[in-house]
Amino acid sequence: MENGAEPIVVRVDAGRWLGPMAHNWTYLGYDECNYTHTPGGEALLAEFGAFQEQPYYVRAHHLLCTGNCHGTYKWGSTNAYLEDPDGAPLYDWTTVDRILDTLLHHGCKPFVEIGFMPRDLADPAHYDAASDRHMRAYRDYGWACPPRDYRRWHDLVYRLVRHCVERHGEEEVATWYWELWNEPDISYWRGTVEEFIRLYDYTAEAVKAALPQARVGGPSVTNPIVGRPSAEYLDRFLAHCRGGENACTGTRGAPLDFVTFHLKGGGYAPDPLHRPQDPPTVKRVLEGATVGYDLVRKHGYEGLECVVSECDPDGWAAGGAYDNANLNFRNTEYYPSYVAAAFHHLTRFAQARDWDLRFLSWAFMFVGERCFEGTRAFSTQGIAKPILNLFRMYARLGSIQVALESEAAREPLSFADRHGRAEAPEVAGVATLSGDGALHVLVYHHHDDWRRSGETVVDLRIANVPAEAREMTLRHHRIDGQHSNAYTEWLRQGRPDYPTGGQREVIASRSGLELLEPPRTVRVADGALGVSFPLPVHGISLLEFRPVR
Repeated sequence: MENGAEPIVVRVDAGRWLGPMAHNWTYLGYDECNYTHTPGGEALLAEFGAFQEQPYYVRAHHLLCTGNCHGTYKWGSTNAYLEDPDGAPLYDWTTVDRILDTLLHHGCKPFVEIGFMPRDLADPAHYDAASDRHMRAYRDYGWACPPRDYRRWHDLVYRLVRHCVERHGEEEVATWYWELWNEPDISYWRGTVEEFIRLYDYTAEAVKAALPQARVGGPSVTNPIVGRPSAEYLDRFLAHCRGGENACTGTRGAPLDFVTFHLKGGGYAPDPLHRPQDPPTVKRVLEGATVGYDLVRKHGYEGLECVVSECDPDGWAAGGAYDNANLNFRNTEYYPSYVAAAFHHLTRFAQARDWDLRFLSWAFMFVGERCFEGTRAFSTQGIAKPILNLFRMYARLGSIQVALESEAAREPLSFADRHGRAEAPEVAGVATLSGDGALHVLVYHHHDDWRRSGETVVDLRIANVPAEAREMTLRHHRIDGQHSNAYTEWLRQGRPDYPTGGQREVIASRSGLELLEPPRTVRVADGALGVSFPLPVHGISLLEFRPVR
């Protein structure tokens, strides 16, 4: 046990129902829309689609961009809008259809990010505004520009939505999300706040004109932390939607069916010397959620659904361990441990305020990357990382949440510093019931410092076991350094950049969700049972109890 400490007692009361278990993590996304129909993209979507807890919504960048219609680093496109030599619009939905059809084929649903600006519609006056060398495509092809004609932008969005309705039906498309843009408060938008709000007015009117019951929202800003432009952006956007003059209709306000913003736990910068930097922190995520909620409530939108349309430990998704060794955490069991802790605290934060908050995990799928390169991805060369096993755990959770209390629960917002260096690791989790009588208990052991190590013993005590069962079958799933962890096996195999043959087979064999021990039967006495187990820092256990019939 860590530092000789006593076991951590975790109590579950299966008879104390807290209400429906919100599976509010069923959202994912990635940078390049064209990755959707690559073999790796289809394999990933098939994985999430097969969970069938509820449909996963999928968001991607570049759906309206001009280019070669292939997915490469920071480059995606569909050529949905071009103009002929006389300036007449040409609409081509071939690639858009391929992307959306693929999502639906695999049992997922579109979370349509409307953007970025087609080259032929971009206002040339804004081309030179993107001077950053990393944003060359935005400069050269106008992705981040306002439109030179807002009415043509309106027509493009209207035609896109109508095309989807004609292809998939009103009932289906009404279940989708239509979100304008991505992070307009930074380099993804080179216009002013006022120009973005104008764009939203035309976008929302076009979506509603094409399908009145469609859901439209935004503004998808970065972390809304006090003092950052993102907080002011969100404030002004919500104020406008509530009662500003609509640039498209001339009326007051604009339709808003859901709110979006992003939350990141930190950010590692490029560093060829690979020096230690501050790790991601759950506290920073909660700070952003606090500001976001306060602004939503300020403008009377606290009753609306809010989707954190990028909810991640760090901001540099495309970087990897070769750019900054700290990013190696994405290969390890730390990544799912962090996500489990962040989602847990965000859910508790929202529940305390009766706020409908959802979380979208943002990742990349890089074709041709080195194995375990450390980019923010669910898999590498088709091999699942430990983070994917967390979502396999989530998919097993039931529909009713029951009470769980831990002696080692923490409150990150009360930490003395942002990174909680002086805090002990947290042991916390969630318990659920299913309609078939199954009880699931998910317990994580997390500290924001990804280099933290140690182990504790969890003393799990369950009261009011359902169905008057005398015996329960226990299946104990585990993510840690030795279980459900292909990265550890990759290290054993010598860190090959491109594993081949039997080597790859061995690595992949450890990529699934594994059991800590063989299934066994546990006795129930007076409606109660107890089990104890060791849990290392950054380990996650999912215990599944089913009545023996």
